[in-house]
Amino acid sequence: MSVIETIRARRSVRTFSGEPLRAEDRQKIMAFAETAENPYRLPITWMLLDTEQTGLSSPVIVGEDTFIAGKMQRVPHAEEAFGYSFERIVLFAESIGVGTTWIAGTMDRAAFERAVALRPGEVMPCVSPLGYPAQKMSVRESLMRKGVKANSRLDFSDLFFDGTFDTPLSAEKAGKWRTPLEAVRLAPSAVNKQPWRAVVCGERVYFYEHRSKAYASAEWDIQRIDMGIALCHFALAAEENGVAVSLRLEDPGLPAPENTVYTATYTVE
Repeated sequence: MSVIETIRARRSVRTFSGEPLRAEDRQKIMAFAETAENPYRLPITWMLLDTEQTGLSSPVIVGEDTFIAGKMQRVPHAEEAFGYSFERIVLFAESIGVGTTWIAGTMDRAAFERAVALRPGEVMPCVSPLGYPAQKMSVRESLMRKGVKANSRLDFSDLFFDGTFDTPLSAEKAGKWRTPLEAVRLAPSAVNKQPWRAVVCGERVYFYEHRSKAYASAEWDIQRIDMGIALCHFALAAEENGVAVSLRLEDPGLPAPENTVYTATYTVE
């Protein structure tokens, strides 16, 4: 499948078949994880955690036997870098038929941090189960998806803007940015808050985080992880469509709505 097809096909899986993750899929995922770089050039250590050996679980997951987790130094832009690299792994897993779901709050965090031997100065923002989707969702999963309206997304023109935040951008007028921005629109986010906003200015696209205060903690801003996911989708879809882009940190100083802060810029190379 193409990147955009993989993005469209993927959903968060919380009900697994119970079949152990096959050795060949474990190897493929870990081999890919070693190549899952991010434009911030921040290193991340990835590891697979066996539930039987570690006793790890999540109250919202059924039938899992393996988790993937990553840890990194707590440095500026760690959240965006983690979200970018982890989403690359998530999309790769989808492409080989392995289900995933982002987990940040619905787990025994202390237990997972012990399992990855988290050290002072390091952070482990999220984990994901890895496995094969069950034929039918659990009642709990169905209710969770309904509660966050998992299948719905904001309209294109509610998220993306032309030149300034005063001018909504329609998909029809987005030109070469249409597919990359649509890939952003379809991205997963914590509680489906969809915090990304983008302003298109010719050859540059400025990304912003529309913050929900309830999702920022003293340790990290989980919506900045969501922004990393969005940046990943944009870059992968742009590349697939023949548009080479590079990420820069150059705030254009555009007037922005309340609680909306600059994140990064993609520009045509």
